[in-house]
Amino acid sequence: MISTAHTAAEAEALPAGGPDGGTLAASLDLGSVTRAQIEDLLYREARLLDEWDLDSWLTLWAEEGTRYVVPCNDDPDGDPARDLVLIDDDQLRMRLRVERLNSRKAHREYPHSRTNHQVSNVVVGTVEGSGADAELPVTAAFTVWRFRNGKASYYVGRYQYRFIAVGGELRIRSKRSVLDMTELRPAGDLAISGTHRGNPARHGRQQSLDHDPLHLGGAAPYGGARLRADHQHRRRVGT
Repeated sequence: MISTAHTAAEAEALPAGGPDGGTLAASLDLGSVTRAQIEDLLYREARLLDEWDLDSWLTLWAEEGTRYVVPCNDDPDGDPARDLVLIDDDQLRMRLRVERLNSRKAHREYPHSRTNHQVSNVVVGTVEGSGADAELPVTAAFTVWRFRNGKASYYVGRYQYRFIAVGGELRIRSKRSVLDMTELRPAGDLAISGTHRGNPARHGRQQSLDHDPLHLGGAAPYGGARLRADHQHRRRVGT
């Protein structure tokens, strides 16, 4: 199942999951969800991120068991339980990140960058699990452009979502942003310190909340350059 690319500007203000502007049935069968319904939700997410409406973006997520992961671009299959990843957020950390990005404390994102999220090639999988444990896997391609201080940077990759039904509507249970880029020189100014959530001392560095993982998930350059970018970031912030 492949869709043409849509930008966030093309997405209208729709309730989560409703392609015709209405809400889904009170009792939602994930097996009956169409690609159009999924696309509407993804385009709405893109629009909210481009408008920096992060509080509304949080409402697209389930309230429990949520996970947002961005693996290192040289280890796309990395497991946060044992591997270094760029982003590994649960619901609490996402809320803390949004709170900081909505304030003037996130100096690297104040004023906010201008972004353009583009989503395409949406593929809806087969429902896994049953009852309250049922999840709908979805994949999509993305390109995210970021414009700041006269510079343009971009990210290219694929999203891996798992959706659940909550109150008759679709909600994001988990999201994984996998980079297709083998190096991130076009986005090298977004050096972010990776972390293993729950044990930051294991890798000797801590993820910064000043960056916006919502562009895609902030990232550091490929391979050994990741360590140099981390060192430069720590030197900039005095850590």
